[in-house]
Amino acid sequence: MLLGEFKHSVDAKGRLIVPAKFRGDLGERFIVTRGLDGCLFGYPADEWAKVEEKLSQLPMAKRDARKFTRFFYSAATECTIDKQGRINLPQNLIDFANIEKNCYLVGVSNRFEIWSEDKWEEFTDEAEGTFEDIAEDMIDFGF
Repeated sequence: MLLGEFKHSVDAKGRLIVPAKFRGDLGERFIVTRGLDGCLFGYPADEWAKVEEKLSQLPMAKRDARKFTRFFYSAATECTIDKQGRINLPQNLIDFANIEKNCYLVGVSNRFEIWSEDKWEEFTDEAEGTFEDIAEDMIDFGF
């Protein structure tokens, strides 16, 4: 399970240190792609297989299904962790997430997210102000 919030930076070559707490759960190879809310999603191989299975069930006759899968898969990249605990993020993903230097890696159970520093701080500021209201609404989902 991927948990926690870690602040790191992306160097000029697109290298990013993956938190040691994530490395065991991610395995040797994992996938990073465009996520939602302006962040990147990272999936261990077994979780990526589940995502692929769900996406393969989408009706390709539906325009939104085609757009989503095209956009999601086209940016997906397989990552391996080097001896210094880093991955290389391609420039298109760095640009998508608006990562200038500092970023946050956030564990979200079966995946992790990579956020630009500005977007993560904006998100947490907003979420802190509405967390109790959101928690009340979670009852509708059986939580």
